[in-house]
Amino acid sequence: RCYPCHGPSKQTNGLRLDEKEAARQGGYSGRVIVPGSSTQSKLVQRVASSRDDSFRMPPIGPRLTAKQIATLTNWIDQGAKWSEDPPVVTQEIAPSKQEQHWSFQPVRRPAVPRVRRQARVRNPIDAFVLAKLESKGISPAPEADRATLIRRLSLDLLGLPPTPAEVDAFVSDTRPDAYERLVDRLLGSPHYGERWGRHWLDLARYADSNGYNHDGPREIWMYRDWVIDALNRDLAFDQFVIEQIAGDLLPSATKQQIVATGFHRNTLINLEGGIDFDQYRVEAVVDRVETTGAVFLGLTLGCARCHDHKYDPISQKEFYRFYAFFNNIDELGAEYQLGVGGKVGRARAHEPILEFGTAEQLARREAIRAQIALLEKELEEYERPILAKATECCETLTHEERSKLEPKILEILEIPPKERSHFQKEAVEDAFKEMDPGYTERQAGIKALQDIEPKVPSTLVMRELPKPRQAYVHLGGDFLRKGIDVKPGVPAILPPLPKSEGANRLDLARWLVDAKNPLTPRVTVNRIWQRYFGRGLVEIENDFGTQGSPRSHPDLLDWLAAEFIDQGWSLKAMHRLIVDAATYRQSSTYRPELAKLDPTNRLLGRQARLRLEAEIVRDTAMAVGGLFAAKIGGPSVFPPQPE
Repeated sequence: RCYPCHGPSKQTNGLRLDEKEAARQGGYSGRVIVPGSSTQSKLVQRVASSRDDSFRMPPIGPRLTAKQIATLTNWIDQGAKWSEDPPVVTQEIAPSKQEQHWSFQPVRRPAVPRVRRQARVRNPIDAFVLAKLESKGISPAPEADRATLIRRLSLDLLGLPPTPAEVDAFVSDTRPDAYERLVDRLLGSPHYGERWGRHWLDLARYADSNGYNHDGPREIWMYRDWVIDALNRDLAFDQFVIEQIAGDLLPSATKQQIVATGFHRNTLINLEGGIDFDQYRVEAVVDRVETTGAVFLGLTLGCARCHDHKYDPISQKEFYRFYAFFNNIDELGAEYQLGVGGKVGRARAHEPILEFGTAEQLARREAIRAQIALLEKELEEYERPILAKATECCETLTHEERSKLEPKILEILEIPPKERSHFQKEAVEDAFKEMDPGYTERQAGIKALQDIEPKVPSTLVMRELPKPRQAYVHLGGDFLRKGIDVKPGVPAILPPLPKSEGANRLDLARWLVDAKNPLTPRVTVNRIWQRYFGRGLVEIENDFGTQGSPRSHPDLLDWLAAEFIDQGWSLKAMHRLIVDAATYRQSSTYRPELAKLDPTNRLLGRQARLRLEAEIVRDTAMAVGGLFAAKIGGPSVFPPQPE
C-alpha cells in the first residue's frame, strides 16, 4: 500500500520503504520507524491517525484496517526485523520515463548527413539543416547580398552598424576569403566582448544596485569588465565557468579569478532595518541554485525547493544537496583589500569585497581612519554628560536650556524617562546634541576627515566561511522548518561528482563543465544559436527538462555540443562556425510558398528577420549620429533620475 509513493520508482518526501536501510533512515522529516517503539514511530502515527487526508496515510484510497495497523505496530515493537527476501509488490507501479529524456543522455557526435544540394554545404551545420529541408521538399534561400551580410555580421558580432566606408570596402573586396577576413576582424574587435558580454550579464542578473526597497548602489563593475575581457581574449568556456563559480577556491587564485566570482554576488541584498538576516541569506542561496540550474543545466531546479520536482527526476533532497555548495558563502564578513604585489590584509567588518588600491592609498586611508576612530572616542566621552541630561525630566532643566528646545521635545521631557519610547529617547538625545556647539564642532571635524579619505575601487566577491554551515532540507521550502541534514551533491540523474566526500564549489564548477555532463554544452550552444536565428534549436532556452519544448534539429544540437567540447570550449570558434555556414548567410526575404510548409521558419528555409535589441537601437543611433563613445569599462554611469 505504501510503495506507489514510497517505493522503487517514487519517493515522496524522500521516504523509501521497500529497502531496509532507506526505510530505517527515513525521509526529509527524519525517521519514521523507531525499532522497539511504535509510539515513537511516525509511520504508525500517520496510518492510525484520525486527522484529515493531508496527514493520514495513505492519503488516497481506503485506510488501513485495524488488523493491518496492529500488524505494523507489533512488528515495530518487536524490533522491526527485516526479511532478506525482496518485497512483494501487490499492485502495478508504472516505471518512470523521466530518466530516458533526451537531455539527460550523454552527448554523442552524430554522423553528418549526405544531402542532394552538396554545393550548398559550407560546413556540417548546413548538411543537418538541408537534410531537414529536403525531407520536406523545401529548397534553401539564396545568399544575401554583400551589403546585407556586413550589416548582419556587424550587428550580430558587435552590436554596432558598419560605417559606410566599411560597407564599400567589403562590397568591393574580390578576394575569395573576404568574408572570412571580415569575420576575423569583427571577432577581434573589443566591442565583441561588450555585445556578447551583455547577454551573459543578463544571465548573471548583473545590477549596479542592491534591489529591494532601499535599492542602494553597489560596486561590482569590475566583474562586468572581467566578463568583457574574458570574452575578448576567448577564455575557454570551461575555465570561464570555473572562475565564476569558484575562482576564489582555485590554487594560488589570481585577483582577476577572484573578481570573476562576482557572478554569484549579483543576488539581491536587503539591508533594511528589522529584517531577519538569515531569511534573506537563504533567499540569496536559493537564487544561486536556481541561476546555476537555469544558466548551465537548463533545468528548473527551483521547482524542487518545496517538494520533489513534479516533472523532472530531481528530488527536494537533491535540491538542498545542491544548495549546500552555496551555503558556506560569507555574506557579511570582513572585507579584504588587495594592495601592490598582491598582499592581502584585513580591513573593517563589512560584506566580502576585494579592494584594489596602491600601497600609498591604503596607508593613507588607514591613517585617516585611525584619526577618525580617535575623534569618535573623544566625541563619545564628550557626549556622555550631555546625553545624561537627556534622561532628566523637564523640571530639572534651567530656563535657558528649556528655551532652546522645541515644544515637541519639551512634551517628551514631561514623560517619565522609563516610559519614553525608543524613538522619543532618540529625539531628545538628538535635540541635546544639536544644542551643544562642542558637539557639532567635533562632528564637523570627523566629517572633514571622512571627506578626504581615499576612495579605493572595490568589487563584491565570494569567499567561503572558515567553518562551514550545516545544510538541511527545508520542509515546505520554509527556512525555519529544518528537516534532515544534507551534504553537497548533484542530482542522481546526471553523472556523479568525481569526489564523493567533502565536495565544495570548485568540485561543482568542474563538474558543470565536465565533458560527461550532457547539459552544459547543449544548453550553451543552443543559447548561442538562439541569438543568430531568433530562437534556439530548443525554443525554451532555460528548460531542457521533460516539459521543455522539443528540438527542431536533434542531431545538429548534439553535433554542435560535441564540436564545442572538441574545439576546447572556444566560444569564438563556435561563433565563427555558425556565421560561416550558408544557413546563416541566407537571404531573410519572406517566402510566401513557405507559409504553409514552415510558417514559423523552424526549418530555416531562409534567415530570420530579427528586431534589434534595445541597447543596439540606442548604440546604432549614437553611432550614425557621430555621438558613440567607444570607451569600454570603468565605473558604471548612473543617469539623472527624478525624485
